[in-house]
Amino acid sequence: MGQINYLAVLLAALAFFAVGAVWYTVLFGKAWQRALGLSGEQLKGGANPALIYGLAFMCELMIAWILGHMFARTAPSPRAMMMIATGFGAGVITPAIGITYLFQRKPLKLFLIDAGHFIVGCAAMGAVFIALS
Repeated sequence: MGQINYLAVLLAALAFFAVGAVWYTVLFGKAWQRALGLSGEQLKGGANPALIYGLAFMCELMIAWILGHMFARTAPSPRAMMMIATGFGAGVITPAIGITYLFQRKPLKLFLIDAGHFIVGCAAMGAVFIALS
């Protein structure tokens, strides 16, 4: 068993966060907002943005740490690392949010936007782990 590469964990979480920043602004920001049914004013009001972004980053850090732990335990090839990371987004996180969205009666468009974010974000994390392995 190898050691967890904590630099890779941190940078992978930052990569996931960067994907989210681009995903929910430039690429799908307006479509995501419409699918949520929230105005710009509603998104700006309420909770503290620093708290939201901070907690989101902590969650992304946890996902990166789990992947880093898995990679340290199994020492996969770079190809396998990418398959595991992307598969985690597509095969674990996406069905989990799918179940939640089904019971919350969320629109398919919102699910597709959010699921895409998790799949691409996990792939970005995989790329970071490969680059630093």
